[in-house]
Amino acid sequence: MDLRRLGYFAVLAEELNFTRAARRLHIAQPALSQQIQALERQVGARLVLRGSKGCSLTPVGVVVAEEAGRLLRQAEAAEQRIQAAVRGRAGRLRLAYTRSARGGVVDALVSEFRTRYGDVELSVQTGWTAHNVAELRAGRLDAAFVRPPIDEAPELRYLVLSEEELLLALPAGHALAALRTRISRERIADEPVILFPRENGPGMHDLITRQVWPGGPRIVREEPDDEQLLLAVAAGHGISAVPAGRAHALRLPGVRLRHLTAPVPTVPLALAYHPGADLRVVNLLLPLAGGAAPPGGDAGQPPAATDHPA
Repeated sequence: MDLRRLGYFAVLAEELNFTRAARRLHIAQPALSQQIQALERQVGARLVLRGSKGCSLTPVGVVVAEEAGRLLRQAEAAEQRIQAAVRGRAGRLRLAYTRSARGGVVDALVSEFRTRYGDVELSVQTGWTAHNVAELRAGRLDAAFVRPPIDEAPELRYLVLSEEELLLALPAGHALAALRTRISRERIADEPVILFPRENGPGMHDLITRQVWPGGPRIVREEPDDEQLLLAVAAGHGISAVPAGRAHALRLPGVRLRHLTAPVPTVPLALAYHPGADLRVVNLLLPLAGGAAPPGGDAGQPPAATDHPA
């Protein structure tokens, strides 16, 4: 099947609009229509139904779109392996950090990977969990550090690396900041709360609010990252709950960190990957993260053992 036509169709399946898809592909709309018609003839079935406000996929079109995405990811991975061989490299790992978990186990894991597999090209970016999940699903990442649960992506799998305590972040002048004992949830139930936007990491956001503010938080402000969030706490705009590692690493003046009473709230840190992607390089990373070695030495298979479906 023609990969170029499948690529055109994959873009159309995302946009569901011939004009937008043609603009994104940098081709004329009639040319795109001709390519889709040619693909339909090759498949032997209608793939697209046109409407006044765009188009929709037929049941066959849905299947073709899913298979096209998988084939295109495999083709891209194959091209990368070929280019890596040309450059004398053993492969390329596209990896993303999550903003809430730099340092600690993450940096140690990546450092160990670089030491053991110096001939693997490591391409690294940083994003919120929701962004990293979207990039994994689109095939633009091989693996990513995330904060589960990631229920919005049931096709992904993840390996939990650690559980991290959530600390209560208070303005230095807050009455509770003077306490040296653990603070109960009842004492902060009505406090103004500062958190990151839920869309940045729905699973982590819900996990934090469920554990720390079981009655629901009174959110008065949202900040895009932990540093801005803690700066807002220092300025006295509210309180927050922050993973211990990030809170201690930032150490902002004007913020006091306190523990909550049992049950101690925690958030997991995980390494996520797509089991349908090429795993030859990913499987070099997973055993370092605590997973089992690939069964039977087959680098194309995901490891057995402790990884979890999203």
